[in-house]
Amino acid sequence: MEQTARYYGTGHRKNATARVWLVPGQGTVTINGRNMAEYVGRKSLELIIMQPFEAVDVAGRYDVIAKCTGGGISGQAGAIRHGISKALLEVAGEMRTPLRRQGFLTRDPRVKERKKYGRKRARRGFQFSKR
Repeated sequence: MEQTARYYGTGHRKNATARVWLVPGQGTVTINGRNMAEYVGRKSLELIIMQPFEAVDVAGRYDVIAKCTGGGISGQAGAIRHGISKALLEVAGEMRTPLRRQGFLTRDPRVKERKKYGRKRARRGFQFSKR
């Protein structure tokens, strides 16, 4: 029995984590068992997810299977992009330079700041009343 190649990458963005597998195919994207357009619901997020393929000119050659947890839809889209980029490195190491130049291999470290006591949110204080 012949095994098809599967390439794996883990992506992170905000509080979202994506486990991404690339399988040679026609370019379908499945996220948590649903197709990409149905899951993300915004064209801009679909473009974000597909950016790594366009950066290295392999659009339509790999099917994407992604499992996302945590965060919201936008963070999950960024995590999938990060995971796809890391999985493409397993496909071919020479893709590193164009992916690095676009910034797809860098984990965006910005996360929500925690709420502090004595404050309404992370930094905003309670409203002050002089009288």
